Formats: sequence, C-alpha cells, structure tokens
Amino acid sequence: MLAVLGAVCVPLTLDCSRKLSGKKYLVAFSQCNNAEPYRAAQNALMTRLFSQDPDVDLVIADAQQDDSKQVDQIEAFIRERPNLLIVAPNERTPLTAVMGRAYDSKIPVICLERDIVQPNYTTYIKADNRKIGEMAGQFIVDRLKKKYGTPRGNIVEIRGLLGIEAEMDRYRGAHAVMSQFLEIKVVHEAVADWLQSKAKDRMTEALRAQSQIDVVYGHNDPMAVGAYLAARELGREKEMIFIGIDGLGGPGGGIQKVRDGILAVTFVYPLCVDKAVEIGNRILREPGFRPNKSYTMDSVMVTPENASEMYKRFTVI
Repeated sequence: MLAVLGAVCVPLTLDCSRKLSGKKYLVAFSQCNNAEPYRAAQNALMTRLFSQDPDVDLVIADAQQDDSKQVDQIEAFIRERPNLLIVAPNERTPLTAVMGRAYDSKIPVICLERDIVQPNYTTYIKADNRKIGEMAGQFIVDRLKKKYGTPRGNIVEIRGLLGIEAEMDRYRGAHAVMSQFLEIKVVHEAVADWLQSKAKDRMTEALRAQSQIDVVYGHNDPMAVGAYLAARELGREKEMIFIGIDGLGGPGGGIQKVRDGILAVTFVYPLCVDKAVEIGNRILREPGFRPNKSYTMDSVMVTPENASEMYKRFTVI
C-alpha cells in the first residue's frame, strides 16, 4: 500500500508499482531524514516541481537517518525499476554499494547534495561546502577583529554527523581560515548530528565548561539555534554570536532567525532540487542526453542587512 499525499507517494511497505497510477514515469527519491528542516524543504520543492509534470509519479522514502533502512529502501526501489532514482545519502560509505547496484542496473541515478565514496551515479548535484566553510571562517575572523581590534577569541564549534562530506568540508573550510590566527581558539567542539535538540544539550555542556565564549559556529542552522536556546536558558546569549548554515526561507528557517536577531549570519546551502528536477527531466525526456558528472550550485551569505531580500528569494512555498 502507498499513502498518497498530493503529488508525493510516501511508501509504507515500499511496494511502489507503477501500475498504481498508469503514469509514464516513476521517479523514486531516497531521502536520508525527513525530520531535518532542510530535508523537509527539499521534499516540498521536489513535490512542487514534479507536480507540474502530469506524467510523473514521485515516490519519496524516508530513511530516518538510518543507513540500513536507506539501503533497504533503495534495494526495494531497484526491484521496482524506476525511470529515475534520486538519492540524498545519509552517509557516504554505507550507501556506495547499493547506489552502485542501481547504477549498474541501468537506472539513472542522481546523487543529491551529499557524496559517496565511489562515483556510482549518473550525475552529482551539490554546493561547495568547503567554500561555505571558508566564508564562515572569514566572517568569524572579521567579527572578532571588530570586537577586539585584533582577530582573537573563543569559539564553540558544533559539528554535524561525522563522516559526511558536508560536515568535513564545513569544518575544513572554516579552520583553513581561522588557523591563520593563533589567538582564535576552538575551546569546545561537539557533535550534534545536525539536530537542534542534541545541539542544545551539547551547548549546555560547553557553557558549563567555558566562562568566555565569543562565537558559536554551528554546521547547520538548527544546531546553531539549539545552541542559542541553551545559552538563553542560562542568560548568556548576549555574550556571543551564533553562526549557522543552510539559510532556508520560510517562518522557521535560518534566514528568519537572522531577521529575528538569533543568528548573526547564515549561509545558504542550496537545496539543489531545482537542478535535480531540471536534469532529471532531461534524462527522462531527451534520448541520448548525457549530463555532466557533477553540477555545483552557488551559495550566498545572509546578514541582517540582506535577510529580508533573501527571505523572499529562498522561501520554497
């Protein structure tokens, strides 16, 4: 059985037979974790864009941040032979083999926004997380120089799920910039798996351990907001600034948090979905079309000065 929500079929048993609709194309999307706001925004945009194509059935499977579940779901999709498979991998190593099996089965595979160990895909659509990390690092340096007259200060860094390309590049990019200044110190580092609730707990620990914190660098907006909530509970939120990444539009997104003064800055990590739908439709409809092996989307910094403009630009619905 399938639960049908608008243009999206959410598998309950992963019986995604095309016979259910009689439409021409079946597009299967393996999403790593619907619970993250960024992932929910991806789902919403993909639903909206593919709903404009009346001959497409879009089926979304939620792996709930579980590698084994995502592998099983992709195996089920392979058996159903979709015309296009889009995968946002939960982790790079565990998803490599099963995506290879799909690719070897001649199913066109779009790797969406997170990489895998081997290029087992038709095309990879991403943004430049290393560049985003460098932008975040430069913002930290500039803000500390403005505060103290020289680049110095104490940083709390809250990292995403370890082993993910986005996490590694956001870390490396920022540190490539900050490491040039010996008086900028990361005094506390924690892992919160991209989740606001975990970040709040980890930040509470940091606040108890550190009497002076100048900057909190969260590898995504929910973790930065979780850190802010922890600091506010202890009456310390005004002592430091909070930096996020993702820059979603909409009432609960990072751009709104900049407008609200909760985040000092966020960096838009593009959903990459519009490009995936564009390329996916060309794969479906243009015989002989060979996409580039990868496409890289641009990012932008969101500050209080441009947040209202960016909110309108990046709000999905």
